[in-house]
Amino acid sequence: MLPPGTAQVKAEFLLPINPSESSTKIVLPDDDAAEGSTSHARGHATAEGDQDMRSSGPRRGKLTKAQKKAQTGMNKGRRFGKVRDELDLCFQVAAGGMCDYGDQCRNNHDIPAYMAAKPADLSFPSAEEVQSMPLPKDMNADAPDTAPPPPIGKTACPVFSELGQCRFGFRCRFLGDHIRQTDTGTSELIKNEEKMAYAATASVEANRLSGHAQKLLRTKKYPFPIATAYQKEVEAVSGSTSQPKSTSAIVVSEPDQDMHDAVAPPEPRSGVDEIVEKRTGEITAPADAPDVPMRAVERKRLDWAGKTYLAPLTTVGNLPFRRLCVSYGADITCGEMGLANSFLAGSKEEWSLVRRHPSEKIFGVQIAGSKVANVVSATEVLAKECDSIDFVDLNCGCPIDLIFKTGSGSALLDNVNRLGRIVTGMSRALGEIPVTVKLRTGVKDGKNTAHKLMPRLAPEFNASCITLHGRTRQQRYTRLADWEYIKECVDAVRAREKDEDLPRVPIFGGGDCFSSQDYWTCVEQSGVDGVMVARGALIKPWIFTEIKEHREWDISARERLEGIRKYAEFGLTHFGTDTAGVNSTRRYLCEALSFQYRYVPIGLLEHIPGRINDRAPAFRGRDELETLLASGDSRDWVRISEMFLGPAPEAWSFTPKHKSNSYESQG
Repeated sequence: MLPPGTAQVKAEFLLPINPSESSTKIVLPDDDAAEGSTSHARGHATAEGDQDMRSSGPRRGKLTKAQKKAQTGMNKGRRFGKVRDELDLCFQVAAGGMCDYGDQCRNNHDIPAYMAAKPADLSFPSAEEVQSMPLPKDMNADAPDTAPPPPIGKTACPVFSELGQCRFGFRCRFLGDHIRQTDTGTSELIKNEEKMAYAATASVEANRLSGHAQKLLRTKKYPFPIATAYQKEVEAVSGSTSQPKSTSAIVVSEPDQDMHDAVAPPEPRSGVDEIVEKRTGEITAPADAPDVPMRAVERKRLDWAGKTYLAPLTTVGNLPFRRLCVSYGADITCGEMGLANSFLAGSKEEWSLVRRHPSEKIFGVQIAGSKVANVVSATEVLAKECDSIDFVDLNCGCPIDLIFKTGSGSALLDNVNRLGRIVTGMSRALGEIPVTVKLRTGVKDGKNTAHKLMPRLAPEFNASCITLHGRTRQQRYTRLADWEYIKECVDAVRAREKDEDLPRVPIFGGGDCFSSQDYWTCVEQSGVDGVMVARGALIKPWIFTEIKEHREWDISARERLEGIRKYAEFGLTHFGTDTAGVNSTRRYLCEALSFQYRYVPIGLLEHIPGRINDRAPAFRGRDELETLLASGDSRDWVRISEMFLGPAPEAWSFTPKHKSNSYESQG
């Protein structure tokens, strides 16, 4: 008899349970940990440290709450250092150019020497070859030939195929696709002029921060005329008792901290937190600065009814994964959550989160922050420097401690006055670009507050779309999403719109959507315009096809493998085809597989559709590949990556972000 919460797999596919393991407690996948930070800062426990914590502590074998969390939570000591070639070649020389530093360059300029030491080319399988490519050998076998065979297919460079030239030149691990021998016996890089001309307008990632703007941000000299004017206006209104008459002005309707409290950070103060104060006396507004704020009726209206929406996802919601979901039918995509302070500091890592691929039809950037001045300033620079953003989303739902304790994310739900100032200021800074807001039902379990806040977001604060996740911050993933409460919130918004003859604002719900049936049932019963899909897309990215076609797709193992091949191709195009790029792609591919293994094929279930929180018992698939794709051993995820990216370096290993997503780490 299977325990409650276990996926009902047909008896013929169940594997026998080892009696010695029958009493072992099965740990559910820790999706709270999956939302956590990937920070590698000092002071975080390492995997070895976690083991030490388990062996220490109170007597009689009892574990403290912190120790129990260390057993099943995040692997905070993860390290994914860049894997480089033994003899590194200068990037400019590798691309066929001249190095700006000449003899002073720290990298190698000797192309023949580099080529002699460079690992052999990799080959990438085509979509047709995926249907018959062999499975990798068992890494745990005792046979001497345990190394997986190289991928089949010709040496095809994904970057060259898409852009007409490979920016990695001689460093590319698929070099054979874009090199030829000249009459003089030297090697020459190939360019496809026709593809390059097309790629210049259709295939280039957008929203790249210029070096000049990055320098201004890092030296705190970037001008913010709109944010500076807004800061003064908020300070003036906060110091008076009169209420603003215009809905486009600052709304101060509840007793709260004034603007000085919102701007001044706790001690010790960081350089980023002082940006606004330091620049106020140095920057003057340009002559063309807008004097009159854009009214809500002038803003671009969002018509998102019937569109599918991929949620912003920490770590795994990168550009290659979004491209994969778009290929399956996602209409709206949003980048990973970025921190306002990091945008203002010119962080290269943070600005990489706003990159957009041309295939993304409707694309937004998500921002988090607690200080009004910093969030509005970061929004202003996003609007100025990014030429391809359709909306900016304010995160008022992130539950993780790292964000909550700073007053960001779901902490804003208990500070409505500050939230209103932030959204109004963002709207002012963005001009015609819409502001959207993502919420949770409340902070504390049993104390929902969203039904009071949501009706105010559009008419008072100029929000253009609202997303509501059906759980409180405290609840996290411990219970199912409350779709009845989501309906209550939708009804509250629609009632105010009707009473005051307001424009209709799109509302998306979120929580536990794992099938076409789930999606359309939630839409019909709650009245939302759509459902933002998060975990469901991580476990089965093809959920968007199911939603669009109103069906449950019993996808085959080979079809799933083709999706993995696409992800690898998109990863190489984004992260690069050199040694470092190949292994960055490998890392994020394994991150994706740490969710996808949880999918139980429809054809194996007694009842369909499956449910997102059901834990699968040990089962075998309908073929060897389906069984391999269901493996929770992270070493198998590496094996799958080797089918497309070649053998992993000896020093490279993958540690899952959340421990309970790998059976090998549950001991």
